[in-house]
Amino acid sequence: MSVVAPSASYSLTVRVAIQNRPGMLGKVASAIGDAGGDIGAVDLVESQRNNIIRDITINARDSLHGTHIVDRLKRVPGVRVINISDRTFLMHLGGKIEVRSKVSVRTRDDLSMAYTPGVARVCLAIAGDRQRAFSLTMKHNTVAVVTDGTAVLGLGDIGPEAALPVMEGKAMLFKEFANVDAFPLCLATKDTDKIVETVKYLAPGFGGINLEDIAAPRCFEIEERLRKELDVPVFHDDQHGTAVVVLAALLNALRIVKKDLKKLRVVVTGVGAAGTATIKILLSSGVKDIVGVDEFGAIHKRRTQGMDFMKRWVAAATNPRQLTGKLSEVIERADVFIGLSVPGILTVRDVKRMAREPIVFAMANPDPEIRPEDAERHVRVMATGRSDYPNQINNVLCFPGFFRGLLDSRARTVNDEMKVAAARAIAACVGRRELGEEYIIPSVFNKTVAAAVAQAVARAAHATGVARRRRRLDLSSVR
Repeated sequence: MSVVAPSASYSLTVRVAIQNRPGMLGKVASAIGDAGGDIGAVDLVESQRNNIIRDITINARDSLHGTHIVDRLKRVPGVRVINISDRTFLMHLGGKIEVRSKVSVRTRDDLSMAYTPGVARVCLAIAGDRQRAFSLTMKHNTVAVVTDGTAVLGLGDIGPEAALPVMEGKAMLFKEFANVDAFPLCLATKDTDKIVETVKYLAPGFGGINLEDIAAPRCFEIEERLRKELDVPVFHDDQHGTAVVVLAALLNALRIVKKDLKKLRVVVTGVGAAGTATIKILLSSGVKDIVGVDEFGAIHKRRTQGMDFMKRWVAAATNPRQLTGKLSEVIERADVFIGLSVPGILTVRDVKRMAREPIVFAMANPDPEIRPEDAERHVRVMATGRSDYPNQINNVLCFPGFFRGLLDSRARTVNDEMKVAAARAIAACVGRRELGEEYIIPSVFNKTVAAAVAQAVARAAHATGVARRRRRLDLSSVR
């Protein structure tokens, strides 16, 4: 089995005192290398008569591997470990986001306009026309990132406090990529009715609601009820952000293998929030032959085991050939595998049984359904959810620009037309000359993506009659 590469996710800065004699730094570097660590930087802190103090940045594979590297360093004669800092934890100290004022308050006049008594005039203007809150408050550019902490990353139900670092990260990405102000709301309840009620009470202060890391199947009901009861757009990113980027990647992969979307055979493993939304967007885009697979096997109309209301919908809407059995049985002659499930469930033997020039999107995190090193000789196009492999399918390509478009058009709701438009916009960010087996999806750092998605979503909002802002779209707010 291939070894996971060291990553900045497990990055340490180790301060060491090294005896001041020739060859000692080389021994330190060799010890780190022998332990499987990756040196990122070596910085001089202080030079003394007998010792040189250095900070060495080291990437490890995981926490246990980091401990092993440090233990190996401690055994090098002439080296003393002074301090160890986990760079990821240091980044999170005190949180990753903050609130800042847009106006200064330095004089009495400033205070009287920003706050009492002048602010009363603005309050009365909004009381007379609630829609003026969009132009006179932060509402026009603010999104609530709402979670109950029940489906956080691949960690599961870890609670609202433990979910907060992820929600902060989400808010940070909103600001960085689309200049959207987002605020984390981690709710101390798993009760569907209470979550819906709480979000309804909080909604007046926000221009959009981003639901995040809420376990299926409750997430489907929560989103559906909020969409019906609120007049601002509600978007469950775990579902729709994933689906949009998967479709974008698939559109470009099909340009490489020259296959027709409508003639594909697609297998989707993991029929939870993301898997169901992916199935829906593929169906709305013209794919006709999709088979969903979960831990009990293929989902079909006659199955009763492990079925909930959403899986019953999947059974009715997909699997036209009514295939049954395990993944290894239904994968035969499939053109596309989309994995949103668990590590290691797709084998090389399974891939060999797929159709010619197969497309494999293995997106389980942190370990995919099949490792690219194992699959690469047998697939034409491979993608994962990881940043250390080509073709990372990452929601950050979607949600910042998607909400930018929703806010700029003042959309009332989210619809399928917006999602498909966003996917096509992301796909179009990869030029014809750039497109290749290892580049079917733009980089998450491509600054043109958010603006392209925003424009596409806003156009779709106007075309479908859900936009409240009729004037020409202004994208100057997108960095």
